[in-house]
Amino acid sequence: MMVMIKQRSAGIVLFSRWNDKNRFLLLHYPSGHWDFVKGKMESGESARETAVRETKEETGITDIVFLEDFEEWIEYDFQFQGRPVHKKVVFFLAETKTTDVKISHEHLDFAWMDYGAAMEKTTFDNAKTVLTKAHMLLLDKTL
Repeated sequence: MMVMIKQRSAGIVLFSRWNDKNRFLLLHYPSGHWDFVKGKMESGESARETAVRETKEETGITDIVFLEDFEEWIEYDFQFQGRPVHKKVVFFLAETKTTDVKISHEHLDFAWMDYGAAMEKTTFDNAKTVLTKAHMLLLDKTL
């Protein structure tokens, strides 16, 4: 029996406020899907450190302000080179004032979108759930 590989990743639901509207950053991955910034945790890194590093590597953005009361975990299984992988990802919610994105070679494109457009563009249900929770928290904060 093949041993399942376990991976831990961290990411950020990154948003920026333009004209009193929140816009969320989505990245277009080479496999075709649209998702948030995320990447594998390296040895000795905290989840937040990973999220900050990945944001810088994948977007060039370094001014990130975390919202303290948001931490969403998702888990899923996939195959990598014929081997089963179980992945756990934690997403944080963070604001940036930088809207100029310099995407890395890891992605094809990016888009800043309001909640409705981002919900349509986001590929996976678990990402839609994370986005909805982020959106609801931000609505609560602006009331």
